[in-house]
Amino acid sequence: MPLAHEAAFPLDTASPESLRLDPASIGRMVALIEKHIADGRYPGAQIAFARDGKLALHRSFGSARVTPTPVDATDDTLWLLFSNTKVVTACAVWVLVDRGMLRFADAVADHVPEFARNGKADITVHQVLSHQAGFPNAGMPEAAWDDHDLMRRAVCDYTLEWTPGSRVHYHASAAHWTAAVLIEALTGRDFRDFIRTEVIEPLGLGDELFVGLPDAKHDRAADIHEPGAEGAHTILADRNSPAARRAGIPGGGGFATARAMAAFYQMLLNGGRLNGARIVSPRMVDWVTRNHTGDRLDENFDMPMHRGLGPHVRGTTPTIRGLGTIGGARAYGHGGVGSSYCWADPDTGVSFAYLSNSRIPEPWHSIRMDLISNRAHAAIER
Repeated sequence: MPLAHEAAFPLDTASPESLRLDPASIGRMVALIEKHIADGRYPGAQIAFARDGKLALHRSFGSARVTPTPVDATDDTLWLLFSNTKVVTACAVWVLVDRGMLRFADAVADHVPEFARNGKADITVHQVLSHQAGFPNAGMPEAAWDDHDLMRRAVCDYTLEWTPGSRVHYHASAAHWTAAVLIEALTGRDFRDFIRTEVIEPLGLGDELFVGLPDAKHDRAADIHEPGAEGAHTILADRNSPAARRAGIPGGGGFATARAMAAFYQMLLNGGRLNGARIVSPRMVDWVTRNHTGDRLDENFDMPMHRGLGPHVRGTTPTIRGLGTIGGARAYGHGGVGSSYCWADPDTGVSFAYLSNSRIPEPWHSIRMDLISNRAHAAIER
């Protein structure tokens, strides 16, 4: 039973077979993940499958922490989402558009006037969320994590690297810092609080999904690592600090369980509803999960990424990152650098989440994600 202050998880459970998911295909995925961990590729991972509003599988592997004493991953472990956070942050923008407080065609400077500095007066919200804004390498000083006036000034001081709209190039952090400033300008609230109260808590995920991890939850957080010499796992100190966890970096600092991310994508597959709450409209879901950049090359990945306004879409090109080569053309989702991918398939009602706790370099990360996502797709029966 949930504790008195916790809501029950919003998805009922059902067997994979009852949800038309092939156990043999799932078993092959599980075996692959277990082999990766046994081979020392990464310390731990967690996966979840959901379909038609029910949770079919939630499983944890390996270690959440390896030093000073190994700690096993459990179903309550929270994993750093890296850029999977982007879709959750973008959802808060979708809420504002649905409520008539914003249009995707609006210039950011319509709502944050000083953003017009340095030639940015005409950059639209659509361009920001589809990675066409023109400042992909802009950053954010750590001092701004606790100083949101500085955060706003830093975003407004961004300088252009190319003409907005002329190229597609993944904005690893800058686009969603811009979204955070926009949320705060329109609501007068800390962007983390708005995301929590208007997106996460209505979904019933208040204890399993965080953009800004409270100190009291840090003991549930898996450490994030990167491969070291001779199979060692090296702690990424900059992402494991209490300050980084509290910051809720809007493009890469969320924490969640895999089942929470599978549930979030079930909300999208259900036209914006889950747990008796309507987060966004069905029309909104249809719009933001479309391919808004066609087959144009995303210059950061050297392949088309079929950008939506938050997630990206599988499309029909020969290659795609993370969503699985054999995924349906309308499947959409997002990844976290070197660590994870979460996605939904509107043609089958399946959502899938895979989270791990090591930032693996390329090309191995993309290869493993294609293998894992393809196994997930292979498990889907009609």
